[in-house]
Amino acid sequence: MTTNLEVIVDGDGHINEDLEAIAGFLPPKFRDHPARDLNASLFPALDHLHGGHFVETPGRRDRGAALVGPAEWEVFLQEVGIDSTVLYPTRGLGFGKIVSRDWSIAVASAYNDWLHSTYLARSSRFKGMALIPMQEPEAAIKELRRAVEDLGFVGAMLPSFGLSDHLGSKQYWGVYEEADRLGCAIAVHGGAHSGIGLDNMNVYAPVHALGHPLGQAYALAGMTFNGVFERFPKMRVGFMEGGIAWFLMCWERFTASHATHMEYQLRDDDMLGPKIGERVSDYLQRQIDADRLFIGCEGDEPALAYAVKQVGNKPFLYSSDFPHEVTRDSCIEELNELRENEELNAEDKEAILHKNSRRFYGI
Repeated sequence: MTTNLEVIVDGDGHINEDLEAIAGFLPPKFRDHPARDLNASLFPALDHLHGGHFVETPGRRDRGAALVGPAEWEVFLQEVGIDSTVLYPTRGLGFGKIVSRDWSIAVASAYNDWLHSTYLARSSRFKGMALIPMQEPEAAIKELRRAVEDLGFVGAMLPSFGLSDHLGSKQYWGVYEEADRLGCAIAVHGGAHSGIGLDNMNVYAPVHALGHPLGQAYALAGMTFNGVFERFPKMRVGFMEGGIAWFLMCWERFTASHATHMEYQLRDDDMLGPKIGERVSDYLQRQIDADRLFIGCEGDEPALAYAVKQVGNKPFLYSSDFPHEVTRDSCIEELNELRENEELNAEDKEAILHKNSRRFYGI
């Protein structure tokens, strides 16, 4: 069987929100209300850490103050050789910190309408992940349904931090039940790093290094030990932008701790997940093999070949993260490094470059 290492589906790209344009999609009661400052962000600040350090990234250095819109995205896709990309927010990564339920509903709907109008309607190469107001789960169900069935989104993003409870919580099961019915992707994404023990870190690099994987590990723990994967078997869950080393840590630590700290599950109607005497690693492997669990990765991660050896090539999907910390040249370099990795075979590379993203997002 021949393999194709030229096709690339980017499993995690980002947009720069046009806040004024998004505000145009708000309901009039919010858009025209005098209490709303039209110059203020629609989203809460990600945290006090992003703006509290004098930090430059390669992308910001090369582009200066220029924002990336759909035209710039199309140039990037063409120059890097990416066939399609799945788009996530930037400022909207802090969406979970919205505390007003009505505002969360209005902003999610406006963002989704704007993303559809600006990107998805422009080109089939753009795929959208919706924001859904998990602050009001019943409204989140309706918005997820609208985004997938009416707007053609491939799923929805959940913030790893900021919501009122962990993502395995029963209050969110109705949303997962709808995702199960739709057979769509649900992706956990970090970016808001306050309140997790890093608030006084005086250098930003470790905040970025730790914030993303900590959020992914926390989300995976809640979903695994509350049986979310098996409870909603047609929903596919991805964990984006934390790399893969955090998953290997969870693989090991969850297994060891579950074996030595037996939690007797007396509420059998609610409690699913790894059973007493079952290895968590075996449990997670079943979710991977059933196409329920996916992990975003970059092309140059040193643990990638080891991770594939441990769990197979099915969960890992290439993510550019453009236009955040990357440039066109760095993405090309990562992709070349992935293609040239002698520890991966051609089937592994093909799976990571495009097959796994297609399966996760239903493309």
